[in-house]
Amino acid sequence: MRRTTIVLAGLFLAGAAHADPLTGVNRFVCSAAQSQICLEGDTCYSASPWELGVPDFVVIDLKENTISTTKSSGDERSTKFNRVSNDDGTIVLQGIQNSRAFSLVIDEATGLMSSAIVRDGIVVNVFGACTDTDL
Repeated sequence: MRRTTIVLAGLFLAGAAHADPLTGVNRFVCSAAQSQICLEGDTCYSASPWELGVPDFVVIDLKENTISTTKSSGDERSTKFNRVSNDDGTIVLQGIQNSRAFSLVIDEATGLMSSAIVRDGIVVNVFGACTDTDL
């Protein structure tokens, strides 16, 4: 247990070095770093984001309430999120598209992101980092 805690703390600190603060930022880009897929009645499997169809980068626009792939991805995907909240330095985005629910939690101080995309019997978890698009 102690070893797992140390490894997780190390991963968290390594990720924090590559993210940027997002306090007061309305438009930012997020990159997927780690992902896994969990199947109902089975187990969870680690996979690279591209193996699961997760874009390398997405642009989040809090004024327009959208999450979109970047132009260079060649995959023009965009969706609106139904709910956005900022609770004590944490940005929470939630929405529904194509019978899938999604939630993103982004720490404003570190830019670190945790997200889940859920449909009947399948959950995809994605961890990554976000930065201001103006940097």
